[in-house]
Amino acid sequence: MNRIDNLFHQKKNNILSIYFTAGHPTLLSTADILTELEASGTDMIEIGMPFSDPLADGPVIQDSSAKALKNGMTIKGLFDQLTNIRQKVKTPLLLMGYINPVLQFGVEAFCKKCREVGVDGIILPDLPMDIYQESFKKYFEENDLRFIFLITPQTSDERILMIDSISNGFIYMVSSSSTTGAKGSIVSTQVAYFERVKALKLKNPLVIGFGISNRETFNRASSYANGAIIGSAFVKMLNETTDWKKGISDFVKQIN
Repeated sequence: MNRIDNLFHQKKNNILSIYFTAGHPTLLSTADILTELEASGTDMIEIGMPFSDPLADGPVIQDSSAKALKNGMTIKGLFDQLTNIRQKVKTPLLLMGYINPVLQFGVEAFCKKCREVGVDGIILPDLPMDIYQESFKKYFEENDLRFIFLITPQTSDERILMIDSISNGFIYMVSSSSTTGAKGSIVSTQVAYFERVKALKLKNPLVIGFGISNRETFNRASSYANGAIIGSAFVKMLNETTDWKKGISDFVKQIN
């Protein structure tokens, strides 16, 4: 069973997913961060593939992406770093990024390499659903990769149901119509959106991302979904600490 499917089969609520950018803070920090996140009790991990024009990301993740590229991180370099990761890390791993670098690598080769190193799912927010279905779906399915679609407050019920019908793994529920970034609280308009989606009774699990930054926002989001994703707040912590091991452990403990 795919590790993402297995996670949602075993744990229905309060699933904590953490995002960070590969190659940041240092080129070779990726494997160490993964190891510490698993040891600290993170349920699922999203590894950002740095890109020069990350339009959906706020300043913290944009900055981490720029630094990672400056450090020399590439998709090939990331796969090299992940080659033996499954000897140490059992947590579900997803790669998140933009379609251009994947196209340059080659979608079929990319999917094969993901399976080879033990990646479980892919998030490419700028890959249109119809192009995915027509041109690339076969490569993801052949390699047992879960392709994760995003929905936003502007996504109609009809489209959400369509996404649900072709999805597996989980659906990434973007909490607001903005770029990524830590927010202090969840507001009433977001709650109305969460309740609208929850009422659709989708077959796939829901995980809420964008603006989740602390225990309060994590718990609130998790009351409307199966879990939540924290990115910018974690990346910011990595920027500010000199002791990753303690920093990661303390960060996860403050959420869970």
